[in-house]
Amino acid sequence: MRHKRQDCSAVNDNLPMNPLDAMLAFARVAELGSFTQAAASLGLPKASVSTSVQRLEALLGTRLLHRTTRRVALTQDGRAFYERCRDLLADMDELQTMFRPAHEALTGRLRVDMPLGAARQLVVPRLPEFLAAHPQVEVELSSTDRRVDLVREGFDCVLRVGPLSDSTLVARPLGHCLQKNFASPGYLARHGTPRTLADLAQHRLVHYVPMLGGRSAGFEYVDTATGEARSVAMAGALTVNNSEAYEAACLAGVGLIQAPEMGLAPMLAAGRLVEVLPEFRAPPMAVSLLYANRRHLPKRVQAFMEWVAQVMQPVLVD
Repeated sequence: MRHKRQDCSAVNDNLPMNPLDAMLAFARVAELGSFTQAAASLGLPKASVSTSVQRLEALLGTRLLHRTTRRVALTQDGRAFYERCRDLLADMDELQTMFRPAHEALTGRLRVDMPLGAARQLVVPRLPEFLAAHPQVEVELSSTDRRVDLVREGFDCVLRVGPLSDSTLVARPLGHCLQKNFASPGYLARHGTPRTLADLAQHRLVHYVPMLGGRSAGFEYVDTATGEARSVAMAGALTVNNSEAYEAACLAGVGLIQAPEMGLAPMLAAGRLVEVLPEFRAPPMAVSLLYANRRHLPKRVQAFMEWVAQVMQPVLVD
């Protein structure tokens, strides 16, 4: 939602407030957590943004933001107002473009999130294609293994790998990514190559948990006889909570890992990693695009999701 309006390049306290401009200023402060950054993104003086938010708070009769010298955070009322405000601004975007020809250039800002591996190996290398096709669209890309809150943190859409739990969001399934078991050549030279599940007792696993302190599932695999997911408890000296450390630990020879093939294919092809126990792979992981349940999804969001689906398609299975 990137609007720039000529009539708010400067704010005069004696002029009537434009509620949409004030809501836009508030939304940008809420998303960026900073009056300075919000002003820069809107091309306005910081004082103008601050005044707009203050006048909006006065109109609503409540405080929307907690302000300190170091940070800005939403109040409880501010969080509720932001969710409604964001939908309204998205609807205004849609209204402004609904009668324009379909081929007209897309404009505005996209805020998206996706896992580190997908961003690094698949999306970012091809992102120049999307930006060249839509030169007036600006992309804010968050890449983290943390499960972001799409609505509260102001994302237009997120690419998620794994099971879904956000029942209030709309999910667009893209397929499944295969998982493989990896080890470094150096690790295998020191410890040998496991051939059976029983061999795992003599090996180490790099444990992955979303939050440190959680319990690792161990070595996961699909029982070919029943099709059920099972696991084997394994020893391991290292537990990590993000994919980059997970991959780095495997490359360093700390232990075995189980990870989506799409992120590690280049290292597998280069011989820096080796697949082991191919008949005992972890279950494939669902890949989905998530977005808020809105009546009208901005065209730039629709275009980006279609493009991401095409980028991901070659590395996914049904």
